[in-house]
Amino acid sequence: MSDKKDDQGESLRSEEEIRLPVDEHVEEEVSASGKKVRAKGVYLLPNLITTGALFSGFYAIIAGMNGNFEAAAIAIFAAMILDGLDGRVARLTDTQSAFGVQYDSLSDMVSFGLAPALVVFSWGLGPLGKLGWAAAFLYAACAALRLARFNTQVDTVDKGVFIGLASPTAAAIVASMVWAGHDAEIGTGLAIVAALVTVAAGLLMVSNFRYTSFKKLDFKGRVPFVMMLAIILVFSLVTIDPPRVLLVIAIIYTFSGPAVWAWAAVRGRRKAVEVQAADDESGTTPDSSSDSAKKTGEQ
Repeated sequence: MSDKKDDQGESLRSEEEIRLPVDEHVEEEVSASGKKVRAKGVYLLPNLITTGALFSGFYAIIAGMNGNFEAAAIAIFAAMILDGLDGRVARLTDTQSAFGVQYDSLSDMVSFGLAPALVVFSWGLGPLGKLGWAAAFLYAACAALRLARFNTQVDTVDKGVFIGLASPTAAAIVASMVWAGHDAEIGTGLAIVAALVTVAAGLLMVSNFRYTSFKKLDFKGRVPFVMMLAIILVFSLVTIDPPRVLLVIAIIYTFSGPAVWAWAAVRGRRKAVEVQAADDESGTTPDSSSDSAKKTGEQ
């Protein structure tokens, strides 16, 4: 018995000696049978795509610092494409994990929070001095708040909508603006416009406007033939003038949230007015009907 214990102790010590300096990642996940199991390691494919998105955001920052604003804007759009792929690939291949969720969120902060803020500051907010970097910081801080709120509400909010403008869309507005004016002379007027757009995109991220997330689209199912024609038309329009067409698409999507909210508010008021008018015509009001109900109960 003592020899076996010594052998076990030596094997444990040998395992500790050969353990790598980087500790192994272990997390709990639910197996197919519904039981919680401890899994070692991380899934390669989705996290590799997330790493590509992180690299694109980092490259955008470097390109912006070097004055290559066109490449910086394109890199942010590349990060958007990769960010849209990693989650869908993880769901299609059943390789979702808590590590992947957190890694994706940190990658989004770099690619859609810091990168657009630093790129737009290097491009057009510099002439405004402190107001310029304040606008850039506001955008970055709002992106961080947006991602933190999303992470805490991911299990409680309908997956078909976003609460507040998604950070990739906000980054698309800023990046397409920089891309469209990468060779323009930046004066005070254009700098003020860039600051207003940057601040508006940041504030919309932390708003309560609801936006369609397109997460409920079934990529495995069949779609009407006209849908393929519409997609081809969009691609054709983008190729004509990518920065300006992408800017228009991003602006239309951005205004869809406030527009839907305003339409719902107008309809709600119209319904309230119609109900009030119907009550007035019948000679009853909510207060009078409640009073009559009370009197009936007392009798």
